[in-house]
Parts: sequence; C-alpha cells; structure tokens
Amino acid sequence: MTTLLTTRDIASIVSAHGLPEVLRQMVAGIEGEFRRWPEFDKVPRLASHSRQGVIELMPVADAAHYSFKYVNGHPANGRLGLPTVMAFGVLAEVSTGKPLLLSELTLTTAMRTAATSVMAAKLLARPGSRTMALIGNGAQSEFQALAFHHLMGISTLHLFDTDTAATAKLQRHLRGVPGLKAVACGSTAEALLGADIVTTVTADKRNATIVTPAMLAPGMHLNAVGGDCPGKTELHPGVLAAASVFVEYEPQSRIEGDLQQMPASFPVTELWRVLGSQAPGRQSDAEVTVFDSVGFALEDFAALRLMGALAAELGLGQTIDLIPEMADPKDLFGELMQPRAAALRAA
Repeated sequence: MTTLLTTRDIASIVSAHGLPEVLRQMVAGIEGEFRRWPEFDKVPRLASHSRQGVIELMPVADAAHYSFKYVNGHPANGRLGLPTVMAFGVLAEVSTGKPLLLSELTLTTAMRTAATSVMAAKLLARPGSRTMALIGNGAQSEFQALAFHHLMGISTLHLFDTDTAATAKLQRHLRGVPGLKAVACGSTAEALLGADIVTTVTADKRNATIVTPAMLAPGMHLNAVGGDCPGKTELHPGVLAAASVFVEYEPQSRIEGDLQQMPASFPVTELWRVLGSQAPGRQSDAEVTVFDSVGFALEDFAALRLMGALAAELGLGQTIDLIPEMADPKDLFGELMQPRAAALRAA
C-alpha cells in the first residue's frame, strides 16, 4: 500500500511541531542530501512551456529511493483563484519500483524553497546579517521571511512588491512575530538600502532586471529565487558579473536561472562543493555573493523523506491502493474483473 499525505496532513505536521522547527529540520535534511551529492543520479528537470506558464517533472534517485515532483508555474493563476505554483510528489523504492509515498508538495515546496535559501545563506552571507530585503511579497514570501528570522536571526525586513496589497498581506501575517520588524518600501532600490541579504521571489515570466548593479553594496548576499525557467530572470547581468555566483545543479541553472544570461564560460560553484569543503564560499566581508536558486529535485527528495517520517511519527496520512495487491501478480486481468465477479456472486 502507498501512504497519501494531503495538504491537511502537512498543515497538521506544522501545527504539531511549529513552523520554525519544521524549517530547521528541512534545512538539516536538505544539507544532508547535498553532502551525499555524488551518490545521486541527477538530470535537469523536464519542462513543458506554454504562453501561460510551465509544467515540469523533477526526478532524482539514489541507490535506495527514487522521487519525482510534478510542479507548475503560472503567474496569472491568481486571477483564476489558483496558486501560481501547485505540486505533488512521489517517493518510491528503487529495488522494486513500489511507490511508498504520494504527497502534496504545494505547501511543502514553499517550505523547502525557504529552507534551501537559508542553507545557502548560512554558507554565503556575512555572519551577523540582520536586515533582509524581500522583493516579491506573494505566496512564497512569508516562508522566506520566517525562515530567515527564526534560523538566521534576521530582525528587519525591507519589503517591496509592485502589488501593494501583497505587501500589506505579508505585513499582516508577520505582525506580532517577536523581534521582527517589517517595513514597506516604495521601490526595489529603497528596499535594498542597508540590506545585508536580498531575496527576490517574483513571479512574472519575463526577462526582468529587478536588481541592478547600482543597487549593490559591498558584502551583500543575494538569493535570486524567482528566475526559474528559460526567459525568466530577476538580476541584471552586471549583478552576476560583480559577484561570486553559486548554484544548485549547474546544467539546470544555465538553462533556467539568472545564469542563462551569461556566457557558457562564466564561472559558478555548485553548493554541494562548498558544503563538502571542496570549494570556498564567501571569502571576504566585502565580497558580493549570489545564490542563483532555481529549485532542484534533490531538495524535494529530502522534503518527501522528512514529511513522510514526521507524518509516520504523528500517525498522519492514509494508505491507498494506488497499486493493486494481487494473490497472483501475473493475473492483472483478474484484478480488473473483481468488481464484476463480486456483482455476479451477489446476484
């Protein structure tokens, strides 16, 4: 049987443990999988693009488990009452191919994206960073804000979104969080003034230059999260040229990230190498660092394993017969005919 986790199950996990603790465990889980990087069979995700958005499949596997995520990105979905990003995923047993877990990943993706941003910032931001600019105040923003507050000590947020209602929504959700001040700003440039860390989580599917070189200050760390498909960027190429750039999986980032604007010879460092002490992270207080975050399947692999384990501890989830369980594994036709045979017996 396969375990099914719904959005209600994920919300119950967060209610039981608290969001800060779930995020902390997710950072640890993602870090742990990245440290095992050579053990995984990795490919760039498969994307199907349309004028309205993109639908993607994201697979990854080690010797024991295989996972994939189905995820979309449709910036206009809000007008239809739908999330911009919707996702679900599967964790399966490599030795048999049996699907062990089928889980929602819309809520979970928001948490794992914030956790990945924190993982990168722990390696790349200046110690003692306390102020973060958060550009794009939509569905992902609360997760980024709270992850950086609880896990990185961010105490002041500079907020900007072209939709002022989104900023007001974010401020409302953050109101009352002890030790966190959220300040609405009138522009990206204003928000970046005095920021130690800059996180961009915008949704428009276009080549944008939300952050320009003139906005940079020595020592800044930038998490560029929103530029996650071909033709969609957030950073001016000059920002990348002025910084040390870090990525998840280089073959995917060169297609989808802000990195797509740069020549193939432009140097980047994969994060797993920094975690494994094979490459340096930040090398000086004045250095500008960029994490060009597009989202990689290994993060979802870690999230599925964590949520499955937490759900089991709490007795959450339900078993479903996604795969037939047969007395004779070769009699698939007999399985299909069971309802008809039962009806005939009842008659």
